[in-house]
Amino acid sequence: MTAAQPGSGLLAPGWTESPAARSTGDDAYLRALLDAEAALTRALEALGAAPEGAGAAVTAAARGDFDVRSLAERARGGGNPVIPLVADLTEATGAEYGPYVHRGATSQDIMDTATMLVAARTLEPVLADLDRTQGALARLAAAHRDTAMPGRTLTQHAVPTTFGLKAAGWRSLVLDARDRITAVRDSLPAQLGGAAGTAAAFTAYGARDTPALTAAYARELGLVAPVLPWHTLRTPVADLAACLAFTAGALGKIATDVLVLARTEIAEVGEGGGGGSSAMPHKANPVRSTLIAAAARRAPQLAATLYGSLVAEDERPAGAWHAEWEPLRDLLRLVGGAARDAAELAAGLRVDPERMRSDLALTHGLIVSERLSAELSGLLGRGRARALLTELARRSYAENRPLVELLAQETDLEDVDLDELTDPARYTGSAGALTDRALERR
Repeated sequence: MTAAQPGSGLLAPGWTESPAARSTGDDAYLRALLDAEAALTRALEALGAAPEGAGAAVTAAARGDFDVRSLAERARGGGNPVIPLVADLTEATGAEYGPYVHRGATSQDIMDTATMLVAARTLEPVLADLDRTQGALARLAAAHRDTAMPGRTLTQHAVPTTFGLKAAGWRSLVLDARDRITAVRDSLPAQLGGAAGTAAAFTAYGARDTPALTAAYARELGLVAPVLPWHTLRTPVADLAACLAFTAGALGKIATDVLVLARTEIAEVGEGGGGGSSAMPHKANPVRSTLIAAAARRAPQLAATLYGSLVAEDERPAGAWHAEWEPLRDLLRLVGGAARDAAELAAGLRVDPERMRSDLALTHGLIVSERLSAELSGLLGRGRARALLTELARRSYAENRPLVELLAQETDLEDVDLDELTDPARYTGSAGALTDRALERR
């Protein structure tokens, strides 16, 4: 048996082989750490705090091979992987420019900056997948603008709605997630504060204009220059937690609806390519929806850990910062996988208007009782109309007879088109107009 590599994703089909799996792996994190170190030396050189050629030398050395496993093992000594990495990168750079590796920085500067790089590199494909998802949902909403289906509240038939409005609502959530992720991605900051957030070592080494150094460092990395070091001011991580948890929940709403509507007894929608069963050859399980729903259930607890790390003591915390690393990576992976699966789900979703129409008739016309109550109150009086409909609803269930038949038998409403009045497709309210309005959003 071939031994699996750590993090190979055996128990994580939701994010395995997704762009997020690649951008959050140990190799990707190491690349971000090296990029952060090299960018710092280049920024120091740009401000005259490192000699000409130092930035290029460290950048070239950072492109070399570094042993991830060795770094992980040696990280136990200082509690983070930056300490052994600095030693290895300094040696790889050589005697002339090695002293300018990590000059003036602290481990958290590099670790936080690398984390922001990993987040930025992961969020880009997430946004692309969300765009694919909203595009597919927009097409579904337009195609099924007037496709009537049962609206359900508290698990029961309520009043008719349209599948177009449902798909438009799903798309609205996806666009909300897109907007939140975009705002967070565009605000991801570099970290540069030195040992206790005063940037004292940078000034001691000749970089006296520390805001300019931070700005140069951020530019090198494509990140935002923060106003203050944020070693214990964890707004960036909390913002990431919020937008990722929201996105997981938004996609989870879509997946949960599909799981309900794809049940054998309902069968109003179906995944384009269902998954098989190890025991039952006939099954086509809604696997994409299942994996998205699983991610949505895990995300809030991971976000809670990140919010808990806001409570960070002093100028550098013991434990709060360290507690963020794995939950944040898990969140990025979960959302990356869920976004990929959502794009595939939306693109391949099968809609069955005939089954929706059939399901509308399950309650023998009672799904339009709200409309009947309003219409008949004007003809019979509110009290009489309510009493009549309550009795006819009981009889409709007991006798398994259509409500329209009982109405025709028990009332004298010659001027009322009962067939039109009890047609669910004619009682979808403003669903069409609401769908049109939702689709105006870009």
